[in-house]
Amino acid sequence: MLSKIFEALYNKAFVNIVTDDNFTKVYIEIVSKKGLLSSVKDVFETESIGEDMQEFISSYISQTPYTYISVLDTSMRQGAIPTCSRNRMDYFYDISGCEHKCYANKWTYYTYIDEIYKLEERYKGLGLDLIFSPFVVLANFFKDKIDTYMAMYILILDGYMALAVFDNSELLYAEYIDTKHIQESEDILSDDMSSDLDDNIDLDDVAVDNVEDIESLDDFADIEDLDSLEDIDEFSESKDIEEELQVEAEEEVEVNSSFGDDYNRFTMIQNSINHFYKDERYNSQFIETAYIADNVGISGDLKKYLEEEMFLSVYVRKIDVVSEICDLAKLEIGV
Repeated sequence: MLSKIFEALYNKAFVNIVTDDNFTKVYIEIVSKKGLLSSVKDVFETESIGEDMQEFISSYISQTPYTYISVLDTSMRQGAIPTCSRNRMDYFYDISGCEHKCYANKWTYYTYIDEIYKLEERYKGLGLDLIFSPFVVLANFFKDKIDTYMAMYILILDGYMALAVFDNSELLYAEYIDTKHIQESEDILSDDMSSDLDDNIDLDDVAVDNVEDIESLDDFADIEDLDSLEDIDEFSESKDIEEELQVEAEEEVEVNSSFGDDYNRFTMIQNSINHFYKDERYNSQFIETAYIADNVGISGDLKKYLEEEMFLSVYVRKIDVVSEICDLAKLEIGV
């Protein structure tokens, strides 16, 4: 009783951390017994707890003895299985080396114990109170749909995807997909193939159709009158155009990069669903609808691929995962 009274005298600080693709997002809420007092968010270009991040977080948690540090588990070795029965878990996955927890008495999410140790080691300077599975984030974010509809649900992070199929709140299938490292492996393979092709080029096989044309290029060095003043004027006039073209080229690279990312996500989703259909362990049902929680700002291409190639009805919601974790943390603590 006294502890509750004492606790009510202080505000609570909820520190929420999401790390993906070499960036760390930190979102902090200061909450009193009357509600939200303030919130702040920052992004750091690192996966580790550097001095800047430490100072940023410490400036808020030093205000109260009641602080809660929450992180999203983005480790590669994690997943979810459609049972809470310990006797049936191994039928879907060997969880002997994992920490696992039942969700709503219906399904289980898990992660390897050594991955948890790594997280605890990374945040030992701050302390770590709560670790959230992306599948829990996904289930909570789409709770209004999962409890009612049979559909595929996808949480898209920068470098990762959590995919799950639910039928009226019953988990049928789940997969955690590390898109970043899969793409890096494909890029390396592509580079190796290109290198092999280059190595096979025999310069002796290159035909020269007109040797005289090539020799005539030597005469170009002897030309002295190049109307240099006119060339300088033309260069000056064309400089702005070249800069505009460079900007357009950079924008085109970004568009092409987004196109490639979304196509890779599509193929991985397609492979995952094919696995769901073919694996006898799962109660596979035909998927007609997909709900996407977008944390990265996908283009319309992914939606188009899923609709045109897999004939799905696709709905996209924007999600701010780091603030979603804060909501989950407050539910867990009872605020």
